[in-house]
Amino acid sequence: MPTFDPERLKRISHDVLIKHGANEEEAAIISKQLIEANLIGHDSHGIIQLATYIDRVKKGFVVPGAKFEIEKETPTTAKINGNWGFGQVVQTKATKLAIEKAKKNMMAAVTVAYQGHVGTLGTYTKMAAAEGMIGVMCCDSGRGPKQVVPFGGRDARLGTNPICIALPSNLESPIFIDAATSHVAGGKVALCLSRHKPVPAGWLVDKGGNPSTDPKDFYNGGALMPMGGLDGGHKGYGLASMVEVFSGILTGLGWGVDPNFRHNDGSLFIAINVVAFRPVEEFKDEVTGFAHYLKSSRPAQGFKEVMYPGEIEGLTKKERLKSGISIEDETWAVLTKLAASVGVSTD
Repeated sequence: MPTFDPERLKRISHDVLIKHGANEEEAAIISKQLIEANLIGHDSHGIIQLATYIDRVKKGFVVPGAKFEIEKETPTTAKINGNWGFGQVVQTKATKLAIEKAKKNMMAAVTVAYQGHVGTLGTYTKMAAAEGMIGVMCCDSGRGPKQVVPFGGRDARLGTNPICIALPSNLESPIFIDAATSHVAGGKVALCLSRHKPVPAGWLVDKGGNPSTDPKDFYNGGALMPMGGLDGGHKGYGLASMVEVFSGILTGLGWGVDPNFRHNDGSLFIAINVVAFRPVEEFKDEVTGFAHYLKSSRPAQGFKEVMYPGEIEGLTKKERLKSGISIEDETWAVLTKLAASVGVSTD
């Protein structure tokens, strides 16, 4: 796989977005977040997504320059209609609104409906953590196609329904968890397919409900397993169901599948201002100490060290800022073709 300087990939993404109707603010936010996903090792949400975003713009599924509309608001809440704008742009504005409300009122909750793919949820919860707040976010795909079977079932009934929490601390790398409630995010299967590799056992089932390691089966009527797989999947299933309620039903998007419903990320974002309960520096010190306490555990066989949640992302970013970002040959071919079609140089 070829390796690239992060700024080069960011510039290509930015210019391609501009050529397809994004304004400067939108292109800057999206390109930054795509490459940040690659830097922290979440390649499934990185530049590989750009072609999909552009395809949705061409189809009218995503609307550049869409209005950010607050439909209902109180001092601590807001219901937002993204009017099919770019998910990263709409969700960034929604997150900033929640943080400002929590600064004044100690807590805030904001829902968003009708927006494109938001990317990595950690982007937004870490915005809250940087302001001395606990950020909590969950997301679903509205009434779009489903990808995950309920525990004990063989037909997809849920989205990957991720949930994310980030904490303020004094750690070098942010402490957070950003995880799908499926056994793995759908983008991870796409990566295996583009890299011509089988998926690990327990990730998915074929259209008959049989366990499979062939990523092609996922795209031929198969589905992902809930977090925990065959043995502990009841826990992931229950959590995914609650996320569906928070991000689908509470937002007004509903549940199930509408064949005519375009991709949409419904979300619930909660900002908890730590100073409502404790001095923020005390809290940060204790979270930092807690993380070091976790790391003090003796490594199990096959492990070199114990890491706190989010540490691997921080270490990966540090390494990739030095060595660059590796992109699959197939992804790079798609990207260069996309750029060339609108006269954007990839040099």
